[in-house]
Amino acid sequence: MSKTVLVNVRTFAAGVDLTGNSNKIELSSEIEDKDATNYGSGGWKEVLGGLGSAELSGEGQWEAGDPSKVDDASWAHLGSVIPWSVSANNGAAVGDLAYFMAALRSDYKLLGVVGEIAPWSGTAKSAWPLVRGQFAHPPGTARTATGTGTGLNLGAVTAGKRLYAALHVLSVAGTTPSLTARVESSVDNTFASPTTRATFTAATAVGGQILRTDGTAITDTWWRTAWTISGTTPSFLFVSSLGIR
Repeated sequence: MSKTVLVNVRTFAAGVDLTGNSNKIELSSEIEDKDATNYGSGGWKEVLGGLGSAELSGEGQWEAGDPSKVDDASWAHLGSVIPWSVSANNGAAVGDLAYFMAALRSDYKLLGVVGEIAPWSGTAKSAWPLVRGQFAHPPGTARTATGTGTGLNLGAVTAGKRLYAALHVLSVAGTTPSLTARVESSVDNTFASPTTRATFTAATAVGGQILRTDGTAITDTWWRTAWTISGTTPSFLFVSSLGIR
């Protein structure tokens, strides 16, 4: 991406799209530096990497009244670890850059000065690493039947690293609807013999999940989201993001 003016940052928290209620989203990630200086350090300070952490902070316009509104969602998630996915000013189309993590909704602030649009602000602190990846399913495409998404060439997973996957179910309709999403990998973009690497718990309501592999090396380089849908006239809007770290 070239230099950009921020006008289209998409933010998903569990099963809520905060895009229309946010006007500032900031992400940060850091590693503690631990002093390891000794007499063999040659007169220079020597450091080692310690614990890592990441944080998301956001603010915007306050609304309340149903589970899709920022106030309802903030109260529901306060004190809970949920998945977060944020676009890099790109609208969250398949293949667009995504940053995502599991993070604790640690604080929530609301309301303000008389005569102004009611504001909100809040912070989420990482429980898992901040992952840089890609969106694997877009937010605006309704799914009513079992299917597979577009393949992404994310590369192989080396030993000690993991494939991370986030799922945000934004809306659910139908009678006894159920969505079971999974992550598949393949040696190439044909997905002739895909391997399931992670499977989300069946979703029957709005919400979010995040998964990761166990750190074993995976030589496949192509990845996609696939899903099984059941029920009577089911329909789901959902977002997924995939990345390796």
